[in-house]
Amino acid sequence: MRELIGPVRCVLFDFDGPVCRLFAGHSAEGVAQDLVEWLEGQGLQGLLTEEERVHPDPMAVLHAVNRRRPHSDLVAELEERLTRQELKAVVSAWPTAYADPLIRTWTARGARLAIATNNSARTAVSYLDDRDLTGCFARNVYGRTRDLHHLKPDPHCLNRALSAMGASPPTALMIGDTPSDLQAARQAGVPFLGYAGSSHQEKALREAGAECVLTSLKPVLRILRERP
Repeated sequence: MRELIGPVRCVLFDFDGPVCRLFAGHSAEGVAQDLVEWLEGQGLQGLLTEEERVHPDPMAVLHAVNRRRPHSDLVAELEERLTRQELKAVVSAWPTAYADPLIRTWTARGARLAIATNNSARTAVSYLDDRDLTGCFARNVYGRTRDLHHLKPDPHCLNRALSAMGASPPTALMIGDTPSDLQAARQAGVPFLGYAGSSHQEKALREAGAECVLTSLKPVLRILRERP
């Protein structure tokens, strides 16, 4: 891990997981159900399979509709409804342990930071504002657009962040908690550090080939604080 962190000049954080638990107090399953009920209200329940109608991840609902109505006004409306629900969730989001001091310490050490997330950029900015962390990211927040094919594992948001910061991939580090984060980092040529908030996530990351997976950000913070 020390070798992984040593050459880092730019850090790309996934948002929901490594920075906070966005849906800690505003159930993701409830958000998914809200999207399903809205579709049913529009007479569009036929766009979803039975399994998709009860899926606990709202992104799964959004992806399902996008596969059947790509680039449509319906997808744009559904994405906006999801964004509004994410913004509501910010109020009750839980900071990931050690994330705030890690972000501040890395900034103080001269690293440039960015958010690269499948959540709405508006959501991430709202959370960072609430935690007084916006200045640490210098507006480098890259999130979901209505072009859903650009979501991770596509490296689009990572490449945007690297370009904005003028960073070469080998000098950067992606911190993420899903296999799609790992795949995006690989495609962008960026070293990857896995963060697992649960044993299920740890298993998924290791099975996807992540070489370094942590269940706490504390060791990273300790290494940064020990450096001269």
